[in-house]
Amino acid sequence: MSISTVNLSSGYGKLRVLFDINISIPQNSVTAIVGPNGAGKTTLLNSIYGLADVFEGRILFDGVDITRFKPYKRARLGIAYVPQMFNIFSELTVYENLVIAGYLLDKKELKERIDIILDLFPKLGEFLHRKAGTLSGGERRMLAIAMGLMKNPRVLLLDEITTDLAPIIVKKVLNTVIDIKDKLKVTVVLVEQYVRRALEISDKVYLLVSGRIRFEGNPKDLENSELAKIYLGL
Repeated sequence: MSISTVNLSSGYGKLRVLFDINISIPQNSVTAIVGPNGAGKTTLLNSIYGLADVFEGRILFDGVDITRFKPYKRARLGIAYVPQMFNIFSELTVYENLVIAGYLLDKKELKERIDIILDLFPKLGEFLHRKAGTLSGGERRMLAIAMGLMKNPRVLLLDEITTDLAPIIVKKVLNTVIDIKDKLKVTVVLVEQYVRRALEISDKVYLLVSGRIRFEGNPKDLENSELAKIYLGL
């Protein structure tokens, strides 16, 4: 397993958001984290990346206990995080955003990585020298994901990357998630508000409700369950 948590309880300051969370994220998979608003989905990603306070339990990455690691150290191990907001530099060009995201790479590696990214996101190649702030909403999300991939991660955490996008753009963005798994062999953990589409592209799903796991397993089983009707409106 690439990432797992053991009896994880976490939150911010004195506020506990997650309680006794046990997850196992398989390698080279797309795992969806779904649930109603305020369930703790973003806090789970923040915990994995080191941005939340851990009160109890452990976070493991390929068997290594990273519970007390700072975010920069987790990034160096191969975990990348694309947050929902403030995930690009609007005043810089697309190319400059990619260069900043790949700051640890030498010139040869940087060029090779940008070529790989543009093969995955050919639309970005048309806008390399445009300011990122002039892109459409879907294009900005693609750039944010591309920046996360510039670090050549083994695991990519995506937090509600389709917020406020039109349904047809949502489909394009989430189809790219499948390409990331299949072509780049990156494990993806996805928090997504478009639940039905997230379940379609995922290999595994966790349902979070009030900071606790209420379901773990096959997305189709969740979609056909009473839990999906109660908590997800499916």
